[in-house]
Amino acid sequence: MKIIIYNMLKSLGLAIVIAFPLVSCEGILKVDPRQSIAGFDALSTPENMEAALNSPYARLRAVSAYGRNLTSFGDALADNGLATNNSGRLFNETRNQPYSHYAHWTNFYFGINELNLFLEAIPGVQGTPAVPASTKSRWEGEAKFLRALFYFDLVKAYAYLPGVTVPELDKGGIPLVLEGVRTSDIEKALNRQTARSSVEQVYAQIYKDLEDAIRLLNDNRGIQFASQSAAKALLSRVALYNQDWVKAADLSNEALASSRGKLLEGDDYIAGWRLSVHPESIFDLRFENASESNGANESIQATYTTIRNLENTTQVGGWGDLIPTPAFVNLMGISVTGTGPNLVIADRGKDVRAFQFEVGPGRVANGSGRRMECIKFASKSGFAFGDNIPVIRKSEMLLNRMEAYFHLGQEDLALEDLNFLKKARGVEEVDLSGEDLLSEILLERRKELAFEGHRFLDLKRYGKDIIKQQGNVPFSDFRILANIPQAEVDGNKNLEQNAGY
Repeated sequence: MKIIIYNMLKSLGLAIVIAFPLVSCEGILKVDPRQSIAGFDALSTPENMEAALNSPYARLRAVSAYGRNLTSFGDALADNGLATNNSGRLFNETRNQPYSHYAHWTNFYFGINELNLFLEAIPGVQGTPAVPASTKSRWEGEAKFLRALFYFDLVKAYAYLPGVTVPELDKGGIPLVLEGVRTSDIEKALNRQTARSSVEQVYAQIYKDLEDAIRLLNDNRGIQFASQSAAKALLSRVALYNQDWVKAADLSNEALASSRGKLLEGDDYIAGWRLSVHPESIFDLRFENASESNGANESIQATYTTIRNLENTTQVGGWGDLIPTPAFVNLMGISVTGTGPNLVIADRGKDVRAFQFEVGPGRVANGSGRRMECIKFASKSGFAFGDNIPVIRKSEMLLNRMEAYFHLGQEDLALEDLNFLKKARGVEEVDLSGEDLLSEILLERRKELAFEGHRFLDLKRYGKDIIKQQGNVPFSDFRILANIPQAEVDGNKNLEQNAGY
């Protein structure tokens, strides 16, 4: 897109734009320089292709991406999260202030350009001996998986979801760009002014990329890389958002049947959250070392808890900017006694997921006192503020399948899945049908995927108002959609800003 190149030149004062920049809207991404390349012209050898593919993966670790926002804003913008104002971060997001919303547009469009260039380069890569066809297939499959993920995360934040819109505010989907801009194509980039494609067109491209990825990939690489199972799981999620219930059920079945990830039950489930790599992970965001951490201010651990290390819960580490609301704590069956420094958990009830929450030491200097905090991500990778983050895990596939079964009229199968999950989490089984069954499915989804980035989007999928103590947000409110960066709109006469901004 035109403004991507322009802004990079303008804001960074660069004389030239490399094809695979290491700069996002947060600044320099933490990528090992030995794994980066100088530009598109270097994409002619297998070694440089492997190195180039690291950059779009690294973009997923950014604060604007799964390193924080895409993981935490689902609860901050919705009704699960409450801002402590310990550092001031996420305070406006929990109050749904205009312009305090998802902000991964620039980072992900940079990533899409990288992937477009990478895909264009694959046919011409030479090597001695010749590059195997299987290697080129893997490159193409990984790139298409990542491009699909980027486009999906963009369209669900900056546009309405299929079948659930506010017509007077609906501006369509997002720009769909499938051709890369090379170093030598500055003028072409500056003259390209891509309009928003329809939501349907964007989803069709996501489907195509993921179906290609499923065909091209296997599960031979680690879970921090795109794989056939990860592509099936992501397509299950995409189909669910697209209200394509048959495909959502079919792909959930395939992902559940794969050897990638394992459904955990009982105490094993809680123990899984304390391992560096969650056993349920199908696709995992990997922080290999402390240098890749987003730090004591903006990492996901620092965002959720003031506990530095679970072996010593009195040691203050992060800011604990986003904590569960009292209503959500009650929903989990947790009861507390006392206030301030005397706050303690009196009972956790039967749901094992209650052990994902703990009373933290608080920020004494700020006078915030002890609060209930989420410890899903709490120094389980061996160093502070660098937890690996499951982007897609096995339990979500079960939730996707039961929801799809319900909408397909297969309530018996939906209820069977629901009660399997309840039993696995120590919760009593139910016997429900109709809207009561759907409500219970969505309740289990809320509890299971809490603080993993889903709640706001699940409310958005059903066109529901957000009911929260910080102030309700009707679905008809323009703040349901994120604002497109104004510089993008200013530089592209064909790009229409979302209503209200």
